[in-house]
Amino acid sequence: MTGVRQERGGAGLRCAQCATELAPTMLSCPVCHTLVHAGALKELAALADVHSSQGKLDEARDSWQRALEMLPPSSRQHAVIRERVDELTQRIASMPGPKRRAATDGPWWKRAGAALVIVALFALGKLKFLVLGLSKASTFFSMFAFFGLYWSVFGWALAAGLVISIYIHEMGHVAELRRLGIGAGAPLFIPGIGAMVLLKQRIDDPATDARIGLAGPVWGLGAGLVAYAVYRVTGEPLWGAIAQLTGFINLFNLIPIWQLDGARGFHALSGWQRWAVVAVLGVAFLITSEGLLLLIGAVAVYRALQPPVVREPNIPAFATFVVLIAALTWLAKIPAVA
Repeated sequence: MTGVRQERGGAGLRCAQCATELAPTMLSCPVCHTLVHAGALKELAALADVHSSQGKLDEARDSWQRALEMLPPSSRQHAVIRERVDELTQRIASMPGPKRRAATDGPWWKRAGAALVIVALFALGKLKFLVLGLSKASTFFSMFAFFGLYWSVFGWALAAGLVISIYIHEMGHVAELRRLGIGAGAPLFIPGIGAMVLLKQRIDDPATDARIGLAGPVWGLGAGLVAYAVYRVTGEPLWGAIAQLTGFINLFNLIPIWQLDGARGFHALSGWQRWAVVAVLGVAFLITSEGLLLLIGAVAVYRALQPPVVREPNIPAFATFVVLIAALTWLAKIPAVA
């Protein structure tokens, strides 16, 4: 998500594109120019769009200003976002006083505790299981470090919502593993990158692998839908931002490559099912113009051209994959619409 990957054993950061070693203060790779904070920049852009659509110009400008700090001053992206900040500053200055204060108006309870309500609603009937994951020291402390990093970028409320939605995603994997009787460690957060669940045994059955892999996005979708429902009730952009970013993160995980969940889901699909998924991605892009679908589709085409591991169609995995594409794409786009 951020354009970097961490070396095993904590040796340092390397560019996800060309594996060049990066200093902690670098904003882009000196070799291939990949942006180090690409994932965070995408999230800030989505948040700024949510605020702009709601007339929250102060928050939109703040989000773009945070993005400027993550971009090399000489880059084209820095110049483009600098223009947006200047434009928003002019619009805010030209607005009457009451409208200018609209960005900070509203009951505090709509802003505070967003993540806690998401947990309370989504975890109805599953609360004991979700709390169980936090009893592991590795999960709790890595989660806290992850939260601290995003707090410095997005503020505590949005950071808490994102961390909890990612935690729910990972606990979806854990729940399916426990249901299948497969040993696994507790979720581990990697600040600035994401989270993971370490398996304690090898899984050779493609159908089982797909069930485990797709369980994370399914639970993540549930967390996003709860946040969106609260957004529709309260009209508070913070809820919409959490829902939208949750949709985007889980949609990103459907890329059928490496250790992402989409690769495990694709593993169980037959040849025609893979091409059907490509078609669904194409239709979803034509309807929504979500750029991430092009990336997922390009990798899906590459995987579809390869001989499938299985010959018999796996209907449950295929249906889950298609529903996730449709629902997560909708979630990643709709909350920004007032």
